[in-house]
Amino acid sequence: MHGTPHSSPHLRAVSVLGLLAALLLPLVMTSAPRASAATAADPVRVMPLGDSITGSPGCWRAVLWNRLVDSGYKDIDFVGTLPPQGCGQAHDGDNEGHGGELVTNVADQNLLPGRLSSTRPDIVVMHFGTNDVWSSIAPDRILAAYTTLVGQMRASNPDMRILVAQLIPMNPSTCAACAQRVVDFNARVPGWARATGTERSPVTVVDQWTGFSTATDTYDGVHPNASGDAKIAARWFPALAAALDAGVPQDPGGPGGDPTACTARFRAVSVWQGGYQGEVTVTNTSGSAVRGWTATVVPAGGARLAQLWNGSLTTAADGAATVTDAGWNGALAPGASTTFGFVATAPPTAGAPEATVTCAGKAPAG
Repeated sequence: MHGTPHSSPHLRAVSVLGLLAALLLPLVMTSAPRASAATAADPVRVMPLGDSITGSPGCWRAVLWNRLVDSGYKDIDFVGTLPPQGCGQAHDGDNEGHGGELVTNVADQNLLPGRLSSTRPDIVVMHFGTNDVWSSIAPDRILAAYTTLVGQMRASNPDMRILVAQLIPMNPSTCAACAQRVVDFNARVPGWARATGTERSPVTVVDQWTGFSTATDTYDGVHPNASGDAKIAARWFPALAAALDAGVPQDPGGPGGDPTACTARFRAVSVWQGGYQGEVTVTNTSGSAVRGWTATVVPAGGARLAQLWNGSLTTAADGAATVTDAGWNGALAPGASTTFGFVATAPPTAGAPEATVTCAGKAPAG
């Protein structure tokens, strides 16, 4: 969808009355869609960036796109130099997910600037480094490549908002050491993000590792299946929604706020036949205060959230729940936490309660 021109209709007045009608028409029109970061003439451009996890076919992008649209985000445009790759559902499939690529090669060969100039993103959603980890490239070198790419993103757009994933687990049959390498690399990402993010161009870490199973959420120990796609999209959604809600800045000191890193942790409080009580602890892991937060809860085993306290609940058709703060518990100092609780219904075959949870915070307006 990127690159589609937007043009204003020409006024073709043939009489004084016709001219008046054309001038008055905008005054009586209203718009129903939820306001996102820009007008329909200037959509927010989101680049999904990575390797085959993102682009071959990377159907989590389709799930994420449709969830955004269903949630009221209309003025968005997924961009990339690669075309859609199927996935069996309508979505904006443009992407920058190049199968087999190493992020270190992209940095060393200076491949990203041309892709940025062709697509001009406002937000980058990056899951990149699986092939580097598989190739036993040191975390320091991978993070140096991340830093290079972030610099190129900011050269393209000084207000770039960057969402960076902690990689999904990997356990291919040909690489026994890969599983631990992912753990070791992911442990380094939050510290790198804190050192790299700026107030004008924040870097938000999205935990794609916790709650993701290579046994049930991939078809080969590496690439996500439908279950994995749903989990990846659920993790991206609150962070990307926060970035969209913050708006595309008109100047560095303009209104709005930047998405700020936070983590969410689930635990089951009590269990009974047909349901359980759970709670989620939201923690501000950034170095600055947040003015509000949004968490996503994806219960396993067909469970669904039925009641919730200390937050506001919205449940999608697939059972994924979006929880926003209750107002009084939205402001969190660096390192501070708050907890919301819920009751979930579950089928008898659901097993022990499990849920994939993630969150995103918003920084105070500048």
